[in-house]
Amino acid sequence: MKSKKTFLSIIIPLYNEERRIASLLKISEYLKSQKFTSEVLLVNDGSIDNTFLKLKKLIENLPNKKNYKIISYRENKGKGYAIKKGMLEAMGQYRLFTDIDLSTPINEFNNFLPLLKDYSIVIGSRKRKGAKLLKHQSELREKLGKGFTKLSQLSLGLNLTDFTCGFKCFSSESAEAIFSRQKIERWGFDSEILFLAKKLHFSIKEVPVTWENDTETKVRLPQDIIISLSDLIKIRLNEFKKFYD
Repeated sequence: MKSKKTFLSIIIPLYNEERRIASLLKISEYLKSQKFTSEVLLVNDGSIDNTFLKLKKLIENLPNKKNYKIISYRENKGKGYAIKKGMLEAMGQYRLFTDIDLSTPINEFNNFLPLLKDYSIVIGSRKRKGAKLLKHQSELREKLGKGFTKLSQLSLGLNLTDFTCGFKCFSSESAEAIFSRQKIERWGFDSEILFLAKKLHFSIKEVPVTWENDTETKVRLPQDIIISLSDLIKIRLNEFKKFYD
């Protein structure tokens, strides 16, 4: 059984990532240089390539390999489901989810550390002043992203600049309260968990981060944009039906 003294849990969702799991080495190097205790939960979301086998092999050669845990299941259920699964199995006092492509470098967590004692949730933003975009998305993706942000702000009543940056940290209390109520399993989950944070009166702090677009993104246009927009409607319906209570 893990000690409750674990400071940070890092949750990483994985779906057919055999080509990118070597990025885990950068996370390992970062954690080795930190004084706080940590664990890494790797959620294999029904991959059909060699992600699981390569992941096991890689972890075997890592220092402190006992601090790495693979959660795996057969059916692909979506990024939102994978992160929920990891968040609710994590033991850390703080729980950060990030992507295996490290579009936001793991050392950006250093900028979160001083804020954790004052905020329940600290999230990365690519749109706050001070953010550094090393490689932009296509013009179409950026326009669609801005449109989704505006709709999320208006429909959910949230004054945030970036809903979908995949670098978000939660206190254990906020993680357990929010992710236990989460209903959306795929792309719209970011907006849902931030809506739940507001509903449950958890404080949120946005922090500008360094970010680089990954050309191998799993986001599909226009399907995933349409799904995400429909998820905004689902969030409001779930609230109306008191599913979040």
